Amino acid sequence: MNARCRFVTVLACIVALIPMAAESQQPTACSASPYRQFDFWLGDWEVKNEQGTVVGTNTIRKILNGCVLHEQWRAADGGSGQSHNIYNLQTGKWHQSWVDDNGQLLLLDGGLDDQGRMVLRGETVSEGGATVIDEIIWEQAEGGGVRQIWRKSTDGGANWRVVFNGLYTKVR
Repeated sequence: MNARCRFVTVLACIVALIPMAAESQQPTACSASPYRQFDFWLGDWEVKNEQGTVVGTNTIRKILNGCVLHEQWRAADGGSGQSHNIYNLQTGKWHQSWVDDNGQLLLLDGGLDDQGRMVLRGETVSEGGATVIDEIIWEQAEGGGVRQIWRKSTDGGANWRVVFNGLYTKVR
């Protein structure tokens, strides 16, 4: 093959690759900054309670083209649960759907507060018929960790009872 044919062949290959390169640089549907607000929770975690006892492990991954944070919880006592978390562009809020092996369903909505904490809230009904507000707060902790506090109110938010206070430490 002469030099001119080689040049034309190389040029044709480069031209053919240009659309693929441009495609790979296109942002995904969920790459805007609001979709990244909860990224501090991504990773493999060991979770300890306030007394320093390991209560479980948690794995948080992005799935579905980076649009959804998928949580996989494994409690030290053998229990498990999962959640899907997504930024809802229509409402401007984050949404979490949590389910576990005890049949619990939590539907929470919210977003970042003025302190940079992710705060999600939802309502359930107790066995006695009372409305219960569930609020879960995630905040970045020293050393790259995450603090998660789950609290409940049965009086419209006047008083709160902490049901979980965990410190997430990255598993290396």
